[in-house]
Formats: sequence, structure tokens, C-alpha cells
Amino acid sequence: MRYSRLIAGTMTWGSWGKQLSKKEMDALMHHCITNNITTFDHADIYGAYTTEADFGKAFIDSGIKREDIQLISKCGIQYLSDNRNNKVKHYDYSKEYIIWSVEESLKNLQTEYLDLLLLHRPSPLMVAEEIAEAITILKKDGKIRDFGVSNFSPSQMDMVSLRIDIDVNQIEFSLTEHSAMHNGTLDYMTTCGIKLMAWSPLGSVFREDNEQTRRIHKQLGELMDKYNATEDQLLLAWIMKHPAGIHPVVGTTNKKRLTQAVEASKIELELEDWFLILVASQGHKVP
Repeated sequence: MRYSRLIAGTMTWGSWGKQLSKKEMDALMHHCITNNITTFDHADIYGAYTTEADFGKAFIDSGIKREDIQLISKCGIQYLSDNRNNKVKHYDYSKEYIIWSVEESLKNLQTEYLDLLLLHRPSPLMVAEEIAEAITILKKDGKIRDFGVSNFSPSQMDMVSLRIDIDVNQIEFSLTEHSAMHNGTLDYMTTCGIKLMAWSPLGSVFREDNEQTRRIHKQLGELMDKYNATEDQLLLAWIMKHPAGIHPVVGTTNKKRLTQAVEASKIELELEDWFLILVASQGHKVP
């Protein structure tokens, strides 16, 4: 299954962010597709269980062919909201819940299948055999095509993948959160052929003002003219140079920034420039 190199994250499309109207969502979908962003990343909890339905209504009116896009959703987090009768935020990976949750996502997104289902976060109580049973049924019934996880460590992926194949792990990865490069996660995924999707790919560079982000801004500033690129393009190019073939999940709803993000995939950072950027983040030379 092929996913677009950059993926449109929908978390802020609805009530958790920009509160886009149906017309605005329709226009944003078309803009993404025009710019070769054909994969849309959802989770059942986004917008307190409302964003999938909002997207689905816009998708039905959009005239976009289902086979021209890929839809991702996640399940497992039981979120505290008026739309669920939960006493505490928790995780549920029972066979029945996984199947029910996928069916709810299909109904809300107004589609017959998900291109990819992810388990949103690992649970200390998850039973790999039960997960495998649910995924086997969903695949057999044609309700999901690929299966993956999100925020799982190598040992957690091992536990599940011994029972059912994992196609994708979506983790936090950026210049300011690159521990997966050093703790074995990326090595494990590359060895096992598990695709990596990166949420929050710009990290804290534009959110925080501290010594680290000031070093990063200074170094990126020195490279912008050389690559004719913006800072956020260089941050994405840095991620995409990694041999794991990382797919950044871009959360912006700004059309100009989405277009710029796609252009970042054409930037080929020179080897030493990649390390200059890494060193700016770490604040020390590599060992």
C-alpha cells in the first residue's frame, strides 16, 4: 500500500482547532490532492469523536474518488468527553471494541474501508492474541487494508507482530524529538520493514523559545539561502533524509504552508548540512 510522502493530519480540522466548515474541508481536501497529499490521518477521538463525521460529510460532497485517497484512523483511546460515558481516560483493545470502533469510523468517514488502522497508544493491558483476532476479522471482511500501531516501542511492536504483521508505526519524530534514532526504534522498524510516519514533525522549533530552538533557528538561517528554502521546509527535509523513508504527518490547515511542505520533499540536504542541523539541536558534536 502506497501512502503520499507527506500526510495530511486532520486533528485540528474540526472542533479541536480551526473548526472548518464542510465547504472549507472540501476545499482543503482538493488542495491537498492537487499537491500530491493523498493520505489523510484521522483518529476516532479527534474533536472529541466528531472530526471523522465532519470530514465524512465533506468527503461525500467533494466528488473525490475513494480510490484516489488513503484514509488512516486510530482507535483504542477512551477519551473523556460528552460523547462517551467514561469515568477515566483509558485504553481498550478488546477484540469487540477494536471491531466496533472501526465500524464507527467507517460510518463516520462514509467509506467502506480504511487503508490503515492504527492502535493509538500502547496499553499495559493489551493482549496481542486478542488484537490479532480483531485485525484478522477486519481484514477478512475488507474493512481495513493495512494494520499498524502508534507510539509503540520495539518490544511492544515485537509482542504484537509475532501474532499479526505490523505495516506502520506512527511516532513522534522531529529535530527536537529524535530519540527514536538512538533508542533502537528506527533501527528495529527499518530491519522489520515497518513504515514510519512522524507526527509533530516540526517539533518545538516554532512553539518554544529556549537555547536549543535559538541554536536551531541560527543554523537554519545560515542554510536558507543555500537551499532556497524556509525553516519549516529544512526541518522536513532533515527528517526525510533519514534512510527509514519517514512520512511526515503535517498538521497545518494553511494551504500555503501545505504547498511549501510538499516542496520540502525535493530538497536533498548535503551530508554535513544534515549533521550541522543535528548538532544545533543537540548542542554538542556527535560522539
